[in-house]
Amino acid sequence: MSKKKILLAGESWVTHTTHIKGMDTFVTCSYGEGSKWLIEALEEAGYEVTYIPNHLAPTQFPFTMEELQEYAGVILSDIGSNTLLLNDDVFMRGKAVPDRLKLIRDYVKAGGGFCMVGGYMSFTGIDAKARYNQTAIADVLPVKMLDIDDRCETCDGVVPVVENSSSPIVKNIEGEWPLLLGYNKTIRRDDAEVVVTVNGDPLIAVGEYGKGKTVVFTSDCAPHWGTMEFVNWKHYRTLWANIAEYMCQSNK
Repeated sequence: MSKKKILLAGESWVTHTTHIKGMDTFVTCSYGEGSKWLIEALEEAGYEVTYIPNHLAPTQFPFTMEELQEYAGVILSDIGSNTLLLNDDVFMRGKAVPDRLKLIRDYVKAGGGFCMVGGYMSFTGIDAKARYNQTAIADVLPVKMLDIDDRCETCDGVVPVVENSSSPIVKNIEGEWPLLLGYNKTIRRDDAEVVVTVNGDPLIAVGEYGKGKTVVFTSDCAPHWGTMEFVNWKHYRTLWANIAEYMCQSNK
């Protein structure tokens, strides 16, 4: 029996640093990824994960429904909407290409699974630059997004609270959850279910759109919002296995 496939896009960054030493300066660059904890959790749960980091997503994220339907679920994590809207053909050459955010919406409507994970370039994002509230993704999410910078920075830590212990999302998860250091603030939707909250706001919410199922996790799957205690939590992998199982079960 072949494994179900999940497509994960985002969770990478390039750092460009200018060092100033008196009258002299020099520049260093580095590349980082925050995907390893989530990928390991999904693979342990039996899924085959295709990972597309941010710098490759403009060209490598699927442009057709046929390509997207090879996957049982799609996860976007800390990847701004512009990365999927403005590839080189659009931005440099002035050519029209398929809107891949509308493609994700239609993929979910037809029975695909979708999850958005929080971060500075998720939901509305830092300085409102992620701007998913202005895209087709807003149609499928089980929460409403803000029109302004939606970050809630909780540097002293906030403990998630389970609102529905019977939800399959929290199956086999017991005890107090580890601290989180921030999240994207969103608003509950009447037609969706909020499973876990932070400060009364949705942390994990689930819903349906057409024949597909959608999930949001409004904090981070990796540091810094996800503390080391969270990514090393004994239930971390169970949580992501539960999320994947939920979103990959369509209503076909």
